[in-house]
Amino acid sequence: MKIQEIREIIKLVDNSSIDEFTYESEGTKVKLKKNGSIASTTPSVPSEPAAPAAPAPVAAVPAATPKAEEMVSEEVPELPVNSNKDLHPILSPMVGTFYQSPSPEEPAYVEPGTKVKADQVVCIVEAMKLFNEIEAEVDGEIAEILVKDGQLVEYGQPLFLVKTN
Repeated sequence: MKIQEIREIIKLVDNSSIDEFTYESEGTKVKLKKNGSIASTTPSVPSEPAAPAAPAPVAAVPAATPKAEEMVSEEVPELPVNSNKDLHPILSPMVGTFYQSPSPEEPAYVEPGTKVKADQVVCIVEAMKLFNEIEAEVDGEIAEILVKDGQLVEYGQPLFLVKTN
């Protein structure tokens, strides 16, 4: 399991109403608890081996595991200060990779100056191999694209500014 996947899970659990979460995959177990509890990652051991094999190396788990809040130290960039109240931000609903077009060979969904309608797809955010179409929430015109194609984005990070008139 990659650290980025763990970070995404931490953010999803943090933004949900659940207090405890356990996930097992490919011999790794991640257990998260909210409200000051600790987050830990441990190798899981199968109950019965399928066939005799040479012992595989196991990653050591530190004795003192940091809290979930300490594991993710990146801050979400704040919305640029703008005096124009007609600008509506389109925020990323998840952690992932921002893409302006459906594929590298195709043109971008929108460019600055493009007129958009509410529920029109403006970009894709890839999270854990899933491509999520992000839609405009309001009618208007794209005033500014705040991130670059292929850039990692955080939950709640502004992606676009839409002039709503």
